[in-house]
Amino acid sequence: MEALIGRKKEVRQLRQYAESMKSEFIAIYGRRRVGKTYLVRTVFENEFAFQVTGLANVGMRDQLSHFHASLLQYSPRDIEIEPAKNWMTAFRQLIQLLEQTESKGKKIIFLDELPWMDTPRSKFLTGLEFFWNSWASARKDILLIACGSAAAWMIKNLLNNRGGLHNRTTGRIKLEPFTLAETEAFLSNKGILLDRYQIVTLYMALGGIPYYLDQLERGLSVAQNINTLCFERNALLRNEYSNLYVSLFNRAERHIAVIEALAKKRKGLTRHEIMAATHLSNGGGLTRTLQELEESTFIRSYRSFSKKEKDTLYQLIDPYSLFYLHFIKGSSPDDEAFWIHAIESPPFRAWSGYAFEMVCLHHVAQIKQALGISGVQTSVSAWYGEGAQIDLVIDRKDHVINLCEMKFSIHPFSITKSYAENLRQKISRFQLATKTKKAIFMTLITTHGLVENQYRYLAQNSLTLEDLFTA
Repeated sequence: MEALIGRKKEVRQLRQYAESMKSEFIAIYGRRRVGKTYLVRTVFENEFAFQVTGLANVGMRDQLSHFHASLLQYSPRDIEIEPAKNWMTAFRQLIQLLEQTESKGKKIIFLDELPWMDTPRSKFLTGLEFFWNSWASARKDILLIACGSAAAWMIKNLLNNRGGLHNRTTGRIKLEPFTLAETEAFLSNKGILLDRYQIVTLYMALGGIPYYLDQLERGLSVAQNINTLCFERNALLRNEYSNLYVSLFNRAERHIAVIEALAKKRKGLTRHEIMAATHLSNGGGLTRTLQELEESTFIRSYRSFSKKEKDTLYQLIDPYSLFYLHFIKGSSPDDEAFWIHAIESPPFRAWSGYAFEMVCLHHVAQIKQALGISGVQTSVSAWYGEGAQIDLVIDRKDHVINLCEMKFSIHPFSITKSYAENLRQKISRFQLATKTKKAIFMTLITTHGLVENQYRYLAQNSLTLEDLFTA
């Protein structure tokens, strides 16, 4: 098996499904470029009895023609297979092929980019339902893996299907972006050796998306790599933003409108604020758009600590989208050294604070581990009140609440007299507004730790970027 960075849990799950005593129908989903196809192909290599990848932006005839070509590829040479005119026939042909295929273990069928196969009025799902319900589920030797980037389609049509595929999937894997530790291991495997401050800066711009990270060039600094990937005239990620959303969602302009509204408000927006900013109407369409964006890990929804569901806020947490909207979108391709010049500018400092908070929100498990509370029951939220905001609140069963402040800087962070007063006011306002009787631990998460001075005592806990790299 090729080198596979991270993904230990997912590899273990796939192997368990392959070795179980019954047929399995597994749905794998996650955002574009996150490595779903690579994961499946690396784990099973040449073990497939059949695999096919859906084609983007083509009709049923082309999808069936491509499916037919894959059938021919995996069939014995002396078997003739006529091109199917519909999906029922195509899946019957797949059954015939698999019945003639010998295998030591399970017959592994990999349907990649499944949502693209489901073209309008094609009755693709009817064919898939027939294949699983009428044949595969009655056997013990089938592992059907359905994979797709369009998380909304996967959830609606497979995981939450209300028709013939209701409750038919036997397992699901949501593939998340790399953590910082996995990003470090991935880069090291490519021979790219960076210090952790540089890796965090890279993560703030691109997130933990394996495909983006795979484009980095050894021998270039993080700033040079970002400049090459995002700001040069034909840079790979200059046009990735629009392709990203269009490839994942129907009517992607709605999703883009929400993302761009949220990018302007650091703490996030309520549903009604989103409606006002985007001019989208209230109702099921907006609900579906928000759910799809959250399921695809572009945004998060949270309630301010101790507040009700109607006060739910939606916040952008996708690093690349934020970076694109802050810098790439308005940049000129004629300024091919844009990012080199932008570092340490006021816009850079404003963005870096927000982006570092995003990184921390993607690593709450690591923060809890560093605090020694991995085994303590907790709930995670945020809090905003009159003139104060805390982006990460960890409410613990052991009668403690961690109020987490995230600060990005190139040097150790100094709690000044004015910032110390700001912290005291936040604690006081939080206690007054929430009426909590729990102990309050102010927790600072910084890049390089805190300067020892007369105000250092205000931070009950001090974590650094090193703590975010725990496995």
